[in-house]
Amino acid sequence: MLTSYAAHFDTPAGYLDFARFGPPSRDAVAATARAMEEAARADHTTVDGLMRAESVARDTAARLAGTDSRHTVLLPNASTGLFHAALGIPTGVVLTPRTDFPANHYPWRRTADLGRATPRWLDPAPGSGVTPDLVRAALTDDVVAVSVSAVDFRTGFRADLAALREAIGPDRLLIVDAIQAFGVAEMDWDAADVVVAGGQKWLRAGWATGFATLSDRALESLEPVLTGWTGVEEVGVFDGEEHPPAADARRWSITNLSPVTAAAFAAALELVERHTIAAIEGAVATRIAELTETVTAHGGRVLSPTDPARRAGILSFTMPDHDPSVVAKALQAEGVTPTVRTDSLRFSPHASTPPEVSERVAAALSSLGNS
Repeated sequence: MLTSYAAHFDTPAGYLDFARFGPPSRDAVAATARAMEEAARADHTTVDGLMRAESVARDTAARLAGTDSRHTVLLPNASTGLFHAALGIPTGVVLTPRTDFPANHYPWRRTADLGRATPRWLDPAPGSGVTPDLVRAALTDDVVAVSVSAVDFRTGFRADLAALREAIGPDRLLIVDAIQAFGVAEMDWDAADVVVAGGQKWLRAGWATGFATLSDRALESLEPVLTGWTGVEEVGVFDGEEHPPAADARRWSITNLSPVTAAAFAAALELVERHTIAAIEGAVATRIAELTETVTAHGGRVLSPTDPARRAGILSFTMPDHDPSVVAKALQAEGVTPTVRTDSLRFSPHASTPPEVSERVAAALSSLGNS
């Protein structure tokens, strides 16, 4: 466990649901409170002062993604970024996995409804994800983009972004939903043309936070269909005329975001940058290995990839002969919070998760034999 990192959080030791929601740090909570307090005492300097948090958060997100602020824009969530990307493709086929989270389906369903880009659904093998071989087998001349999750929400399968880029070539777009990876897994973000992420999970910034990065290729080829008044040139000129979209990633801005949530996002990103993604990833991998050993020792069937290089911070499993809801109750009785699905359970620890959580899981799974 990263002791210095963990000291910033008050999350219960048994919380293993970071892939669903990451409880924010005291830093993010304090930044939120400060911004609200400043807003409550507003004067002629308040709004401009609060708005500075957006540029701080954008710059930090850009550094963590290996790019710059010109190619980065803050968004209220990942879905907004995916809709920007989907609607920006005028025609053609987009490859995307049928097994992905629904937030990654609806942008492509809507583009098909509008007669724009059409999805072609990929079917990864169970326990796997979108691989270069799967993509190559589906490539045809009319494919203009591939849309994938960096890390699969069900199993934690980690996509090989560099290999996917090589498979699709330099002219097609690679669109990546990074919400289950950014801040907790080092990946080849520069292989992607579009990277979108929400801040409420592994970044632990709270809801209504997020960002996107756009490559030069994306800026050139994606139409700015959803550009709003804050995404144009000469934002402060109110002359009744239509202004051209901004030349950089700001063209994905629709309106001003909350400076309160931007302050929380900036604080959360700074904490990640200070402690480094590599160190956070290493701590999470240690917890995953311990939890995997505990689950298998008690007869559990692991659904996540067994190769550490092909998985991130998610451990999905079943307990044969036990309904997931029954297993969940046993875990909750020991103070453990899993994600509960109808067919499986999911553990997702963070760098602040202490080793003792495996003991709690062991006690809960042992109790199943006595029920």
